[in-house]
Amino acid sequence: KIVILFDDRMIPHVFAKNDHDAYFAQGYVTAMHRLWQMDFQTRFASGRLCEVVGEKAIEVDRYQRRMGMVYGAENSIKGMLENPKTTTMVNAYTAGINAYISSLSPADLPLEYKILDFKPEKWTPIKCAFLLKQMSAVLAMGSDEFYMTNILKKFGPEITKDLFPDYPFKESPIIPIGTQWNFKPLPIPQAPKEYNEMLGGNIQTKQKIEGIGSNNWAVSGKKTKSGLPILANDPHLDLSLPSIWYQIQLHAPGLNTYGVSLPGAPGIIIGFNQNIAWGVTNVAADVLDFYQIKFKDNTYKQYWFNNGWRNTTKRLEKIKIRNGVDQIDTVYYTHQGPVVYLQKPKYNKANNVPVGNALRWIAHDKSNELMTFYHLNRGKNYDDYRKALTFFTAPAQNFIFASVDNDIAITPNGKFPLKWKNQGKFILDGTDKANDWQGWIPASHNPTVKNPPRNFVSSANQSSTDTTYPYYLNWEFAPYERGQRINDQLNGMKNITLDSMRKLQGDAYSLMAENILPHVLPLVNPNQLNPNQKRAFELTKKWNNYFDANSIAASVFDLWMKRLNDNIWKDEFSVAEIPMRFPSRDRTVQLIQKEPNSKWFDNVKTPQKETLNELVNEAFKFTCDSLERKFGPLSKKWNWGNVKNTNVPHLAKIPGLGSKKLAIGGSKSTVNALSETNGPSWRMVIELGKNPKGHGVYPGGQSGNPGSQFYDNMIDTWAEGKLYELIYLQSVTEKSDKIISHYKISKK
Repeated sequence: KIVILFDDRMIPHVFAKNDHDAYFAQGYVTAMHRLWQMDFQTRFASGRLCEVVGEKAIEVDRYQRRMGMVYGAENSIKGMLENPKTTTMVNAYTAGINAYISSLSPADLPLEYKILDFKPEKWTPIKCAFLLKQMSAVLAMGSDEFYMTNILKKFGPEITKDLFPDYPFKESPIIPIGTQWNFKPLPIPQAPKEYNEMLGGNIQTKQKIEGIGSNNWAVSGKKTKSGLPILANDPHLDLSLPSIWYQIQLHAPGLNTYGVSLPGAPGIIIGFNQNIAWGVTNVAADVLDFYQIKFKDNTYKQYWFNNGWRNTTKRLEKIKIRNGVDQIDTVYYTHQGPVVYLQKPKYNKANNVPVGNALRWIAHDKSNELMTFYHLNRGKNYDDYRKALTFFTAPAQNFIFASVDNDIAITPNGKFPLKWKNQGKFILDGTDKANDWQGWIPASHNPTVKNPPRNFVSSANQSSTDTTYPYYLNWEFAPYERGQRINDQLNGMKNITLDSMRKLQGDAYSLMAENILPHVLPLVNPNQLNPNQKRAFELTKKWNNYFDANSIAASVFDLWMKRLNDNIWKDEFSVAEIPMRFPSRDRTVQLIQKEPNSKWFDNVKTPQKETLNELVNEAFKFTCDSLERKFGPLSKKWNWGNVKNTNVPHLAKIPGLGSKKLAIGGSKSTVNALSETNGPSWRMVIELGKNPKGHGVYPGGQSGNPGSQFYDNMIDTWAEGKLYELIYLQSVTEKSDKIISHYKISKK
């Protein structure tokens, strides 16, 4: 017998007698609330949208197959089913979903099935793997090596090195500066001599988008009021309804854990139990490389590698099309991976894929990430945390940890290829063996820190380490401002409580504004401004650098900096025939602060020589005029909350099923990293103790049914920066006034 208690936010608390039944119930109840979402997301990941929407999705389906999503999931599920514990997880979860599906009559099907006119099919274990692959794709797919290759060809190595440095001008790394590496590093492979002789052919790409970010931190009992650690985590993702995450408590012998799961995969990804709490943010390690392939001829049967011809393998992807004829897509694989496109892709999202290149991507390898969460969900201490991490391959995550033993730790963790420095910063020559990945960084050499002297650990997607770390993980990470702001705040805090952590998650102070405004405000000439521009300038001069919802100066600053960035870089780095990317925000700030007479301020497309002064003034006037065109003369309509337009759209963008517009603050460069439809997808704060106290919220609700009161009932609380208490029950008989219904499953 399985008992599920539902609390007043419709969160299930599962009480089972063994592991199998706990995961069976998790599958059943997740399907009960989120069946269409699970179905749609796995169809998208596996390139099977054409089956339900017809031929219009053909390019999306092709792209997913060609990127090797099905191939990667097949390898992953092998890894999961080789282990008896994760075999139980996957099979029981699958059986639970199918038990729910088989109980439905056509009238009971979720609304989206009726709108899109299709029916759920039976769940299969591989679908659990698709979900984790999709997460890998979301967090690793922005790839800049084509831009970088084009930049190197156009400007040469000196300028490329100057504008795209391997370590930022300002940084506050995740592992504190001065941390000792207590291991003997493996020898680093040598780069081939030809590496700087770059490849021919124009290659198009899209730039990595800032905003797939996240924050996490844990403070030791030495800094808290309770004397025990507090851990916080808020992963930033593209927001959607139904919610990305699903809250649940799982209780069985040896297991009592609460947190959020990904609908479609068993276990809890971010959460806590009686003894420990854990969370994740994205590392952005370079685990995806493209190799230029030299084919023998246009049959693509052989390619040149290591001074000889090798055979490709052929994978036939059968795409079924609703009301149409099935299509067979042929994908050629080299030993590196799939050659994604042989002609320029029609799908605009695939502009970041160079033609004739093989993709080497960690997510194609056999792995078993579920084992990490199996161990974390049951973990009792620091040793259990370290053991759990050894099973994790991709997407690389900064795993943060705190325990009731007063230990705190953080580890940028994943399976990292052993590379020479900058391997994969540019496209690699696929004919040379020296360009292949040369083995792996041992898991015990992944950067980590336990109980540092500053009494806290944190991450916000910035550089994993300082430059003393002996291995290469990547050349560029997220800008430093969020990480620096978190570290500055935590450094100064004492007697920390839940409330101080909650406020820090909602912090909207911009270090970027603090760094730039003193250098650009004095350059604005007020005599050349019209009355509307003057008012905006006065407000910006007095601004406190907080991206609050009711701040007009925040709107002006945000648009002003975007225009200034374009003014500086667009003339050189936006060339239609050779797509490139702009230098980083960090390098731009360095230019403004330290190199005010830099040649980059001149617009090469005009006969006269422009200065920073002129670019700043043009950008300021342009900003005020564009705000006036869109919102009228300066008024409350210029408020940042209105200009930013944060909302939570429906997963399939079905009109009317998304959220209202939310007037809230925050920006990509602040701790509360909110843009239009991207932001904190789950906010959690855990106070460890004899009876741990959890607090959390996400912008949505438990139910995937737009007609349910639990579809979006948490959005306002989330928008206000508040958290709910997470009801963590110790037994099925524990009394709580928050429990509103009992549900018993007897498995026939």
